[in-house]
Amino acid sequence: MVQTFYDDSDILVVESLESLVWTKPGLSFDKVSKETVLWENKFAGNHVALVAGGGAGHEPAHAGYVGNGMLTAAVSGSVFASPSVAQIFSGIKRIATPRGVLLIIKNYTGDMLHFYLAAEKARASLGIPTAVLVVGDDVAVGRKKSGKVGRRGLAGTVLVEKILGAYSLEVGTDLDDLLVLGKQITENLATIGASLQHVQIPGREPLLTSNDDQVEIGMGIHNEPGSQVLSPRPALAKLIDGMLDQLLNEQDDDKAYVQFSHAQDIVLLVNNLGGVSQLEFGGITTTIINSLAARSIKPIRILFGTYMTSLNGLGFSITLLNATRDMLKYIDVPTDAPGWIKARFLNKDDARTIHGSLEYDVAQPSLLSHPIIKFDWDTFSGTVTQACTRVIDAESRITYYDTIVGDGDCGITLARGAKSILTYMQHASAIDDIGSAILGLTDVIEQNMDGTSGALYGIFFAALAGALRNIEVDFMTSSEWIGVATTALGKLQQATPARQGDRTMMDALEPFIVGLSSGSTLPEAVDAARRGVEATKGMQASLGRAVYVESKAWELVPDPGAVGVLCILEAILESIHP
Repeated sequence: MVQTFYDDSDILVVESLESLVWTKPGLSFDKVSKETVLWENKFAGNHVALVAGGGAGHEPAHAGYVGNGMLTAAVSGSVFASPSVAQIFSGIKRIATPRGVLLIIKNYTGDMLHFYLAAEKARASLGIPTAVLVVGDDVAVGRKKSGKVGRRGLAGTVLVEKILGAYSLEVGTDLDDLLVLGKQITENLATIGASLQHVQIPGREPLLTSNDDQVEIGMGIHNEPGSQVLSPRPALAKLIDGMLDQLLNEQDDDKAYVQFSHAQDIVLLVNNLGGVSQLEFGGITTTIINSLAARSIKPIRILFGTYMTSLNGLGFSITLLNATRDMLKYIDVPTDAPGWIKARFLNKDDARTIHGSLEYDVAQPSLLSHPIIKFDWDTFSGTVTQACTRVIDAESRITYYDTIVGDGDCGITLARGAKSILTYMQHASAIDDIGSAILGLTDVIEQNMDGTSGALYGIFFAALAGALRNIEVDFMTSSEWIGVATTALGKLQQATPARQGDRTMMDALEPFIVGLSSGSTLPEAVDAARRGVEATKGMQASLGRAVYVESKAWELVPDPGAVGVLCILEAILESIHP
C-alpha cells in the first residue's frame, strides 16, 4: 500500500475541504454534502450562480475556485468518484438565484448522469433555471476511439470557470448568455497530459504500476491508462514536441479539434498534475514556451502552476485556448478564489533572459604585475584533467554516500565543478605562471560549484593562489609547495571550525597536508588521507547535514566530502608517480 499520512480517503477528503474555510474568509463548508459555498456573495441575487464539481483528488479544483469572480459553490465526491444527485441538488438549492444556476462539469459518465439529473430535479421541483455546461478539452483520444462519449474534461475546465465566473460577476447576464460563451470557450480548448507514474489512492491497494523508463501520454486525471506509452522515455524536449504535435496538427482529421494556425491570441496553461517538484515544473514550463516559440507561437497569456491535479500525479498537462479579446479580459479580472494563480502577461518586452557564456581569461593584466613562478603547463593540465576525471567517475558513489548521511548533492556538486574545470582547461591557453593558473581554477569553482563544497574548495584554491603571490621564486620546489598548501589550509580553517575528526572533507585534506609538512613522502601523505577517510565510517558528525541523520547511518558509509578530496589526491599521486 502506498505510504500516506491518511489511511481513510473519505476522512481525508472532508478534512482537506474543510481547510479552505481557514484560508479564505467568506467560505462555508458542509461536511455532510461536501459543499464549499461562497456565502459572502454580495451580488448573489443579480447574477447567475456557478457550481462545479466532480470527484476529489483534483485539488485545488474545484473547491479552491470558489470565490468572487469564479465559482459560487463546488460539490465534491469521494476520490475520483462523482458526487451524488442529493449532494448536487443540495448545492443548487443553497446558492440558487432568480437568474439561475449553471453547472460546469467535466465530460465523465458519472458526472454527466448525476449533474444532469440534479439539474432536472431543480427545474422540476423548485422552478430554478438550471443548465449544464460540459467541458471536453482532451485531444489525446481521437474522434474514432472516443465515439459517442466524446473528449474528456481536463485542466482546460479551470479556464472555463475563470472566464464565466468573471463574466457573470461583471455583466450579471442571464443563463443562456453564459451557456453561449461557455460553449465558445470549450470549442476552442485543447489539452494533453503526460505522466511518468500512476497514482495510488490513500487507503487502497495499488492497482496500476508504471515502468521506470516510460512515460504515458493521455492518462487523464482519474488514473486511467494513457492512450500512448513511450518506452524508453524520450528526452523532455522531444516529449513536449510530440504533445504539441497532437495539440496543433490540423492535418489530423481524427484529433484536430481546434484550429490554432490563424489564432490571434493564444492562452497557454501549463498544469502540474500534483507530484512534480517546483524546480522541475519550472523547467518543463520553460521548455514548453521555447518549443512553442520554435513554431512561431507566442502565447499572449501564460498560466503555470497546480490547477487541476490527479492526486500526486508525476506529470503535467498543456492546455491551449484560442481566445477572443473578451476571454482575455475575463481571465484577467481579479478573483479572491484561494486556488487561482493569476495569468502572466506576455509582450515584446518580456523576454529578459540573458544568454551568457563563461569567459575563460587566465592571463588578466592585474595578475601579470606579480612575480611569475614558472611551471610546466602540460604536466599541470594533465594532472588537473586526471583529477577531474576521477571525481566525475566517482560521482554516483559519492552521491550514494551523501544520500545516506546528507542531502544527496555532494557527488553532483563535485562532478559539476570537475566538468567545468575540464571545459576551462580546454579553453585556456598555455601560460607560464602557476599563480594565474590556480586563480583561474578558483574562478571556475566560484562560478560553477554551489553549496558548502563550492565555498570550501573556493576558499582553499584562492588561499593557495594568494600564498603563491607571497613568495618570490622562479620555480616551485616540493618544500615550497608544502608551505603554500599549509598556508592555504590555515586560511580555510579560519573560515570553518571543521577539523580532522569532525567527519568532513578535512578528514582527508588535513592528514594529507599535515603529513607532508611533517616529512612524509607524497605516497605516505596520500595513504594518511586514505586512512582518514576510512576512519569517518562510524564517526559522529559534528558539522554539516550529517548531524541531523540517525547515528546508525554514520556506520554505513564514509564521509562523501572526504572521499571527493581523496579522489583528487590519488590523481595527483598517480600523475607524479605513475
